[in-house]
Amino acid sequence: MIAVVDYGVGNLFSLKSSFAKLGAEICVTGDKRKIMSAEKIVLPGVGAFGDAACKLKYENLDTLLVSEAKKGKPILGICLGMQLLFDKSFEYGVHTGLGLIPGTVKPLKEVCKTDVKIPHMGWNSLSFGENKHPLFKYLNEGDFVYFVHSFCATECEESIIASTEYGDALITAAAAKDNVIGCQFHPEKSGDKGIKILKAFCEME
Repeated sequence: MIAVVDYGVGNLFSLKSSFAKLGAEICVTGDKRKIMSAEKIVLPGVGAFGDAACKLKYENLDTLLVSEAKKGKPILGICLGMQLLFDKSFEYGVHTGLGLIPGTVKPLKEVCKTDVKIPHMGWNSLSFGENKHPLFKYLNEGDFVYFVHSFCATECEESIIASTEYGDALITAAAAKDNVIGCQFHPEKSGDKGIKILKAFCEME
């Protein structure tokens, strides 16, 4: 069973529908016992980093996620959920993340030196580098996925598993450390390519 963490800041319907297309057993929940009993965890999220981090902390879900990650359980963070996996964010202040992937989250306008539209919203192609991560085993170099974000992960070069070009910058599209993975883009909004990504996550052990 896959637990999709419900802490009040995720677009849960489309994510649940995408997993349903795969026939995956899915549970959208904020119940700690159900999350602990799940084989895999998905951390979604939209909105502001600080608010989301506070909600996780208020429900004691932050310590639970760190504990489950240390057990080796596959965890997938999506969009803001990915950003929460990092050490800290500079989104309207400085906020502490879960620290599961080394790196920081900074405004796109600081990363992209040329004048680009913020938020970054639309379809962009992925580049995987020399060693394609198992999450992308069903995708090809250059496949397009859907992004909506104003902040991005930085200082995480060793953890990057996919990148995309935006303006003059190569930005982090996905990152991973051991069993913890984050996608800045939305697989659940990326059509058949997104379904293939979620399928690969379902197959991870």
